[in-house]
Amino acid sequence: MNNMFKNLAIWLVIGLVLMTVFNQFNNRQAAQAPMEYSQFIDEVKEGHIAKVVIEGRALKATTVEGKKLTSYAPPDLWMVSDLLKYGVKIEAKPEEEPSLLMNIFVSWFPMLVLIGVWVFFMRQMQGGGRGGAFSFGKSKARMLDEANNTVTFADVAGCDEAKEEVSELVDFLRDPSKFQKLGGRIPKGVLMVGNPGTGKTLLAKAIAGEAKVPFFSISGSDFVEMFVGVGAARVRDMFEQAKKQAPCIIFIDEIDAVGRQRGAGLGGGNDEREQTLNQLLVEMDGFEGVSGIIVIAATNRPDVLDPALMRPGRFDRQVVVPLPDIRGREQILLVHMRKVPLSPDVKADIIARGTPGFSGADLANLVNEAALFAARSSKRLVDMDDFERAKDKIMMGAERRSMVMTDEEKRNTAYHESGHAVVAKLMPKSDPVHKVTIIPRGRALGVTMQLPEQDRYAYDRDYLLSRIAVLFGGRIAEEVFMHQMTTGASNDFERATQMARDMVTRYGMSDALGPMVYGDNDGEVFLGRSVTTHKNVSETTMQMVDAEIRRIIDEQYGLARKLLEDNRDKVEAMTAALLEWETIDADQINDIMEGRAPRPPKATQTIYPNKPGGSAPGAAPSATAPA
Repeated sequence: MNNMFKNLAIWLVIGLVLMTVFNQFNNRQAAQAPMEYSQFIDEVKEGHIAKVVIEGRALKATTVEGKKLTSYAPPDLWMVSDLLKYGVKIEAKPEEEPSLLMNIFVSWFPMLVLIGVWVFFMRQMQGGGRGGAFSFGKSKARMLDEANNTVTFADVAGCDEAKEEVSELVDFLRDPSKFQKLGGRIPKGVLMVGNPGTGKTLLAKAIAGEAKVPFFSISGSDFVEMFVGVGAARVRDMFEQAKKQAPCIIFIDEIDAVGRQRGAGLGGGNDEREQTLNQLLVEMDGFEGVSGIIVIAATNRPDVLDPALMRPGRFDRQVVVPLPDIRGREQILLVHMRKVPLSPDVKADIIARGTPGFSGADLANLVNEAALFAARSSKRLVDMDDFERAKDKIMMGAERRSMVMTDEEKRNTAYHESGHAVVAKLMPKSDPVHKVTIIPRGRALGVTMQLPEQDRYAYDRDYLLSRIAVLFGGRIAEEVFMHQMTTGASNDFERATQMARDMVTRYGMSDALGPMVYGDNDGEVFLGRSVTTHKNVSETTMQMVDAEIRRIIDEQYGLARKLLEDNRDKVEAMTAALLEWETIDADQINDIMEGRAPRPPKATQTIYPNKPGGSAPGAAPSATAPA
């Protein structure tokens, strides 16, 4: 906001100067308003002119009545004699010239304006509010103090081990003698690694809030600039500022922007980024030996960082900030729920059990979405139904009730989702079915949601085989009950094929091929290493791999088909319930699987604009976009 006002003031000053100069010229021209020379001679002949002052070619006349007139004379040799003939008093003066200062100003004014505009734009390109046009090498790190940062460890939940690691840094800064008397030295660097949204930056803010020391915060991208050598200069300047404030903490967010492996890529690396990294390496552990400065960095791509940056002496320890478990999710929910008026029926532990794999950012978004749902319904408190709808929106996508599908497509969708749900209920080691809907959500035209009973960190062979069979349940139900095939199962086939391929080539879950990796990790490509990768697998072996993948897929496809053909009544009952209610939950699914009539759905306070009491038809397969 301050920069905007400064820029506006600069342009106002330039505009006022231009207006002033133009007004001066206009006033001078308006004041002179010369008379035609022929008319001036007529006035002289008629005896109206009493006196004339000649300044070069300018004629300044005074009439008999005292009126002032101005004219310009052409080269006329007889003009003076004519004036004397008619009794006009004549006075001659040298031609009046503009002042030296005005001449200099008029001649240099355009150049001054151009210089001012150039300086203005250079300030804009280089962050003019922080250092001016020639401060390229100045660090952009922002120093936080207690007044600017109120986040503490009480605001961070779900990562107890990471908090313990970084809280040790705070203790060291507060009382270094406690560690030094046993020979311990302060860590030079801490690298926080974790998935996006797990709270790495929030944890760094908590360190700043807990440690009563200066805290410099900067992003890795702030070192990169359009001029060569600017990044290294900013690193030097940042550490110079930190030395003056030591002991202190420097936090570099997204360090992979400048810390990528040197020399990576076709034709060499990025020279500017590598110079910046080299300077950072020297500052962290060079000949000078910087003391009292702790560098904390955060990234979600530790695999691409330069090995020299990762060694002890630079980043002495790595703190993993993982996805929270069920207890951590409950603690995170309680932190975010403090800002929301809650209904007594809201249970954070139940919500935590239904959100496996959610990060801290996802849970914060869940609480916010629930509050928005409650506000749309004009509620005074956020209840459990709002959290359930918010969870469905995040996990399955927003409802698209405006989409109109034919009755046949809607019926095909109901059979498809019923096939997924019935196979999931009958297969061993399959996750419980939480909800089935044929209302289009996000890119999907129908969803079968399964939620694990507890957090899983490793999957066994039977679990993966069960998941493959569940994925085939939708297409098989279409074939058996609708006698047709649709494009809705394409995503199911992709996931099933990839899962079977991973079982054979990565997990060693094939008896025929044994515990061996057949192929490279299909993770994110890093050009510095992926270009030189070789696949040392023979053609014969790859044929065996393909045959083993085909065997797994065919076995699970046949198993899922047999389960659906043996339980036709359950599929028909579930399809009828979906066509009637569009969404059924775990209790209704259990009723159908036990042979009972499904209980009516629970009443909700859902409000759909322009569709009071109504619902639009939905369609198609689980988590699959239409083709």
